[in-house]
Amino acid sequence: MPVTVDEIRELASTLPWSYEVFVHGRIKFRVGQIVWLAFSKDGSTMGCGFPKEFRQAAVDAEPEKFSLPSETDMRFNWIHVHLEALDGDEMRDLVEGAWSRCVPQYLAREYAVAQGYL
Repeated sequence: MPVTVDEIRELASTLPWSYEVFVHGRIKFRVGQIVWLAFSKDGSTMGCGFPKEFRQAAVDAEPEKFSLPSETDMRFNWIHVHLEALDGDEMRDLVEGAWSRCVPQYLAREYAVAQGYL
């Protein structure tokens, strides 16, 4: 079953140091000034932090789920995800992964331990 923007917001808002902002009609999540998660205005797509080196492989493997960011955003560790093709477990992996890339390693590790991932 596809996930909703509200489900993603619920998870993202629980992550340490993460906070929600509304910028130019779009919901975004930040850690400090780093945007690590954002939604399209219509809520159909989520952009999130993602390793550049795996981005093209993800798009090639699942083009119904993933797409590349705009040309100007290709310099960032970023990918677009179509929510209609995303389930809850995948969403959790992507959201927690994106968040963990922009916080100090000790904080990501503490969170992983608390969640029982490590």
